[in-house]
Amino acid sequence: MQPEAGVPGWLRPGWTAPARVRALMSTRRAWPSASGADFDPGRDGSQPAAAANRAQLAIELGARPVWLRQVHGAEVVRIDRWPGPEAPVADAAVSAAPGVACVVLAADCLPVLLCDDQGRAVAAAHAGWRGLAAGVLEHCVASLCAAAGCEPQALQAWLGPCIGPRRFEVGADVLQAFGADPGQPGLPHFVRRDRPDGERRWLADLPALARQRLLQAGVGRISGGGWCTVEDASAFFSFRRDGAVGRMAAAIALVD
Repeated sequence: MQPEAGVPGWLRPGWTAPARVRALMSTRRAWPSASGADFDPGRDGSQPAAAANRAQLAIELGARPVWLRQVHGAEVVRIDRWPGPEAPVADAAVSAAPGVACVVLAADCLPVLLCDDQGRAVAAAHAGWRGLAAGVLEHCVASLCAAAGCEPQALQAWLGPCIGPRRFEVGADVLQAFGADPGQPGLPHFVRRDRPDGERRWLADLPALARQRLLQAGVGRISGGGWCTVEDASAFFSFRRDGAVGRMAAAIALVD
């Protein structure tokens, strides 16, 4: 999978954001890696190679990332007002201060980057199915609008790589979390595919579910979402494919 634009190994949104908005996402090939291995910013950055890769991401972005302690929830934090130094427990971040970057980690969950048309504030959200069903994107949109002083119609969003609709097998609990009736045929964004033993299972379209949530929140301009982390092992880490693995980082900042 080739990046949309920019340095090989770095994905950059193909959107029409203001010039002072800078956004990117790392892949396994976001060279130069500190160790010559896969580029992995790590789950907490405690290992020397991960810390060096996080520093490289900051250089590439031109801003200081504030890393979160993600818990698959719907909490949003204003990281430009975070007193630190401990990482905030949240799955989305908003910044209106130049040089302070919002960043989320993912390895199958969906990273979402957002900005407003005037470049007043930016946001990043970690949207796995639990956080998505809990309203992380709606909360993120509301917080971003408050920071930017705008309506949702003035926002645009970019969906990064995540587990794709051909690979994301789920049970009835996931459908119910999104308010869908597992007994109803033809559900939007869920395709029935039972296992050979007859267990009821579905294939879920995580990017489509995110688009639906964003549209309902008033965000009409949405790009990205076409990469599958499971199917492209050369570019992306995948927890579903490999188990305990590395992470990709999606980051966004205002720069002067």
